[in-house]
Amino acid sequence: MRSIWKGAISFGLVTIPVKVYSATEQRDVAFHQVHRTDGGRIRYRRVCSIDGEEVPYSDIAKGYELPSGEIVVLTDEDFADLPLSTSRRIDVLQFVAEEEVDPIYFAKSYYLEPDAHGTKPYVLLRDALEASGRVALVKVALRQRESLATLRVRDGVFVLETMLWPDEIRTPDFPFLEEDIEVRKQELAMATSLIETMEGEFDPTEYKDAYREALQAVIEAKVEGREVTRPEEAAEEEPAADLLSALRASVEAAKKSREGKKAPASRKKAVSGRAAKAASSNSAPSKSAPSKSAPSKSASGKAAGKKTAAKSPSRSRKSA
Repeated sequence: MRSIWKGAISFGLVTIPVKVYSATEQRDVAFHQVHRTDGGRIRYRRVCSIDGEEVPYSDIAKGYELPSGEIVVLTDEDFADLPLSTSRRIDVLQFVAEEEVDPIYFAKSYYLEPDAHGTKPYVLLRDALEASGRVALVKVALRQRESLATLRVRDGVFVLETMLWPDEIRTPDFPFLEEDIEVRKQELAMATSLIETMEGEFDPTEYKDAYREALQAVIEAKVEGREVTRPEEAAEEEPAADLLSALRASVEAAKKSREGKKAPASRKKAVSGRAAKAASSNSAPSKSAPSKSAPSKSASGKAAGKKTAAKSPSRSRKSA
């Protein structure tokens, strides 16, 4: 990994130099816009809408459009005078319970690696924070943007989670929130039963991006000149007559699905048990049947008799 930022965690009078790395990456299949007939890349020119001339990067500035349609042009000098922190510090503001921070605020995750001179204070703060069961609320300036963030511990490393500001969170405003919708006790009980039936521990390795895998298979098939096979779509189930019936059917389907997942494991145990018995019976030779590798005494005796019988005529000729 390549660090994208260098700075320091400021914790009281303690300063911990760190490097910042992106903790996540998108695995989307990347495409270019090309000409359909010959595959040529499509290029875009930066053209001024007023004079029609192509504009070099050195002459491009940022513009803010007013409601009237007029443009306010901002230069690098205008941005230089803004109160954006350039101290490259991650300032710890306070420590809060993790459940107090709504996940909707989180924007992006970063790993923090200690500099060679900051390993000990890094480990000290990490262990103390992990033992407290809290997260640190911090403020940091990354990529020309000041953000709130949380600092937590994951796999022995600090994770910096940048956050959105409160005015960037939209308030849900939907008509159904004002309606008085009645939910029957039977429906609520059946929905609760469905939740309990589908309970389990979160294991992200059980899930995969089926669309990306299918898209990659299409690309590989085209490269190798093979025909693209389309997977069969699952048959759509008929909708239930009412909500209670749909919930009841969902509970039954969830039970069958869970039983189906447990069945292969029990079959494997049974098969392994049978295999172990078979292996033990094969490794121990039977008392009644002689081993192929070691011939029986009777067989060896017969073979010896045949050899002596074959040699005896020659001896009688010599004596004669």
